[in-house]
Amino acid sequence: MGHTASKPQPGSSIQIIGAGLPRTGTSSFSQAIEILLNGPVYHCGTQISRGPPTEIKSWMPILRRWFKKDAESHSSMLSLLHSRLAGYVAITDSPGCEFVPELMELYPDAKVICTTRDPVSWETSMYHVQTLTGVWFARAVLLPLEGMRHFIPYGYLLAAQWESIYGRVMGMHGRETYARHIEWLKEVVPEDRLVFFDVKDGWGPLCEALGLDPPVDVPFPRVNDSEAIERTIQYHLRRGLTRWAFLFAFVGAGVAAFRMWK
Repeated sequence: MGHTASKPQPGSSIQIIGAGLPRTGTSSFSQAIEILLNGPVYHCGTQISRGPPTEIKSWMPILRRWFKKDAESHSSMLSLLHSRLAGYVAITDSPGCEFVPELMELYPDAKVICTTRDPVSWETSMYHVQTLTGVWFARAVLLPLEGMRHFIPYGYLLAAQWESIYGRVMGMHGRETYARHIEWLKEVVPEDRLVFFDVKDGWGPLCEALGLDPPVDVPFPRVNDSEAIERTIQYHLRRGLTRWAFLFAFVGAGVAAFRMWK
């Protein structure tokens, strides 16, 4: 969340399913995969927050069908998911990391890689992000923005999915959720298909897992997600407030003109 949205590349298909939770180095991981596979990566947070309005709107019917669990809804959900990811070589971040079983069904040859982080450090980072994105006035401020006006209802759907997979939490998601995610992955992903990777370890372990040679003279990407998320939140809040100011000015001018005409 917070960088430039990727554009699909015709003919590309998902080769890597990023199973790591947000705030586990998913942005750095995404950029590393783009370098290694020479193709666009669908980083969910970035695509939804920085992409066109169709991005965030397209995930809502996918999530709604996920909850229904009947065969028809499941088939429809897979079709929508496949369409959403056409032209990308990998998917990372949430909600992609909560769709691991479905993504494995769609892409049986894809490697599942879970980026990891110290659970206590992850908890601190997640608390910070959840506090930023949960500001009480966000719904009203984002309302004039075509895509981001859906952010709050989308967030409700995503929160419900997390609750379904990881269980209900009191307050915000912390280290318990992190531990449940790791346990869940070990339950749903065959052992020979699941790789755990810490971005701090750089090219070596990642390239070994993928059977690729490390890039020559190319440093492993290091992206500061926290700063990028704050910039994105401020960007959308400014856009929303500016749009509201314009609307109020337009209405005010209209009222003044009407009074003068009357």
